[in-house]
Amino acid sequence: MIAAIAFYVFAAILIASAVMVVTSRNPVHSVLFLILAFFNAAVLFLIAGAEFLALILVIVYVGAVAVLFLFVVMMLDVDFAQLREGFQRYAPIGFVVGGILLAELLLVVGAWSFADQVEELRLAPMPGDGVTNTEALGRILYTDYIYLFQAAGMVLLVAMIGAIVLTHRQRAGTRRQNIQAQLARSGSVSLRSVPVGAGLREIGIERPPLPEEEKPAIAHAADHGHGHGGHH
Repeated sequence: MIAAIAFYVFAAILIASAVMVVTSRNPVHSVLFLILAFFNAAVLFLIAGAEFLALILVIVYVGAVAVLFLFVVMMLDVDFAQLREGFQRYAPIGFVVGGILLAELLLVVGAWSFADQVEELRLAPMPGDGVTNTEALGRILYTDYIYLFQAAGMVLLVAMIGAIVLTHRQRAGTRRQNIQAQLARSGSVSLRSVPVGAGLREIGIERPPLPEEEKPAIAHAADHGHGHGGHH
C-alpha cells in the first residue's frame, strides 16, 4: 500500500516536472525542472527494484548532463526573444513532425502485448541463482545486445564530433600558440635572479603611467606655473 502511494505521488511529480520543462519560458527554470524530473524517475526505479538504473540516472544524468545543460544555458548570452520571432514561420513544419511522432507512438502502443508469464515476472523481479540486477543487466547488455550497444556509442560519437564541427568558429585576432617558433628560439631567453620584494623600478622594468597617475602630475605642474607667474 505504501509503495503504491509513493509510486503515484512521485509519478505525478514527474509528469508535472516534465510539463514544466516544456512550458517554462525561462530556460534555466526548464533545466531545474528537468533535474527534478530525473530525481523522481530515479525514485520510481528504486520502487521497481532497479537500484542500478536509479543510481545511474542520478549520477550520470543529474550529476553530469543536467548540470552541463544548466551551465551552458547560464553562460550563453542567447536572445530567446529573437529566436521566437520565426516561430510562426516554422510552425507548419513543427506540426508535421509532431504528427509523425504521434503516429509512431500510437503504432507502438497499439502493437503492445503482454507476455504470458507477466504475473510471475512481476512477482519475481530479481533473477535467481544469487544474480543481482546489475549483473543481469550487464549480461544482457554486453552479450545479447552488444552490437546495438556499440552502434549507440558510435552514434553518440558522431553527434559529439558534429556538434564540435558546427560550433567551431575562426575568430579574427585570436592569438594561438606557435610551438614551432617557441622551440626554434635559442639564446634569447635569459634568467635573472630577482630579490624578494623587488619592485618594477628596481629590476629595470618600467611601465607607462596610468591615466589616473598622470592627472596629479599635470595639476602639480599647473600649480608651479601659476606660482612662477605670480612671483614675476
